[in-house]
Order: sequence, then structure tokens, then C-alpha cells
Amino acid sequence: MKIHSPFAIGGLSLVSTACIRRWMGTLDYRADFGDPTVDPVHPAYRGAKIYVFWHEHILLPLHLRGHSNISMLLSRHADANILDRVARMMGFGVVRGSTSNGSATALRELSERAAVGNLTITPDGPLGPRRRMAAGCVYLASTLGIPVVAMGLGFARPWRFPTWDRFALPRPFSRARAVVSRAVEIPANLDREGIEWHRAGLERLLTHLTDDAGAWATAGTRRHGERIVRKEPSRVAGRAAKLRGSPGVTLATELERFGLEAGVAGRTAA
Repeated sequence: MKIHSPFAIGGLSLVSTACIRRWMGTLDYRADFGDPTVDPVHPAYRGAKIYVFWHEHILLPLHLRGHSNISMLLSRHADANILDRVARMMGFGVVRGSTSNGSATALRELSERAAVGNLTITPDGPLGPRRRMAAGCVYLASTLGIPVVAMGLGFARPWRFPTWDRFALPRPFSRARAVVSRAVEIPANLDREGIEWHRAGLERLLTHLTDDAGAWATAGTRRHGERIVRKEPSRVAGRAAKLRGSPGVTLATELERFGLEAGVAGRTAA
């Protein structure tokens, strides 16, 4: 049943935000960064980024990186109305629209947000297919000249909802892990073939990182260079996003780092 009443949406959003903060606050968070400076709260962070992760793990960034100068792209679909309110309460900017259909309004607003901050997209949302990346984030990165950071997220043996994305709800006091790529530069003026090549490669990279994060969370092992990640507002993101960042790596280079074939689409995980 869809909820359209502003009062009901507001009430559910308040309750959902409070529950997320309390529930997610019990977890142990650690991350394995290819480059720690892509984290918007890192002191050496510079330059806007487009952060992508699969829709099923949206609770993790919602809890950890609010108030870090990040705007989230959400569908205009009614199903996203509560998430819109929750994201704002958690400290994110929100842009409603779609890049896949070439929405001029959404692209214009995203361009304005990217001039002073970061963007984040769940590239398989809002309705799937699960872990199938839409081309919109590649088109956006190519058009705006902003690198993409793939965030593989995972929980230790989470409960799964019977939804299209098999939404993951972590068990209280369990482990949450992130395996994060370096900033991947997307060339400007890509043609249709170039967009598809990068879309398929990023999909494969993101799926690999997500599977790795889930296995790491379940195993509970230690990793060389792992970082404890805490919820903390950024003191530098508002300023540093305006500064030009260091050049990113090519997608082929980042895929090679993980032993993946360039341009080959990942498969939907079970």
C-alpha cells in the first residue's frame, strides 16, 4: 500500500530515522580503502565524487556519512517519499529525478550540487533489477567530469527482506564492512558504446567489492590497513569539495587491481 498523506509520511520518517540511528549505532564498522582520501571526512579529501553502492545496503551510508556534504539522487516514484525525508533528516541533500531518461531538471540540479559537494547514487534503484547498474551514473560522471567511487558494503549474516533488492537488515551488535575503490575517472563525451563499456565494468567492480565486504563481515578477520569507521560530520568536505582533486585512475586500472576483466558485467548475487 502506497502512502500519500504528508502527515503519515512525516510521522513514519521521524520514527524510521530514530530507529536507524539507534539500530545502526550498535554495529562495528571497518573499511578497506584503496585510497583513504576518497572518504569525505578524511583531512586530505579534495574534489567532488560520485559515490555508488547497491540499494540493499543503503542503511550503512545513511547512518555514517550524513552531514558530509553529499546529495543523494532519488527517484520521483512515490515509494521514495519516505526515504527522501529520512535522508534529509540524516544530513543528506536530496535531488529527485532520473539521469537515465536525460531529465534536464535533475541534471541541472545535480550539476549545481556537484559544484560545491558530492553526489551519491544507488545505480540499481529504485526498482531493480537487483545489482544491475543503470547507465545513468556513467552518463552523469562523463557529463559533469566527476570521478566515481564504488563502495562495496556488507553485513555479517544480515536478515533479508523479500523485496526486489533483498534489502539487508544487519543484526544488532554485528559487524559492518566496506571495501572502497579508488576514484575512477570517466572520460568525457562518451558515445553509447563507451557508456556501456564503463557501465558493465563498474557493475562488475561494485559487485566484486560488495561480495568481498560481505565475506569479510561474516568471517570477522582482520585486514592490513583496515580502518575503524565512525559516524562523524565532516569538518573539511564543504571546503574541500570546491577544490580540484588529484587525478583518478582509469576503470581498466582499477579492475585489473582486483583481477577482473574490463567491461564484463557482473552477475546478480544469490
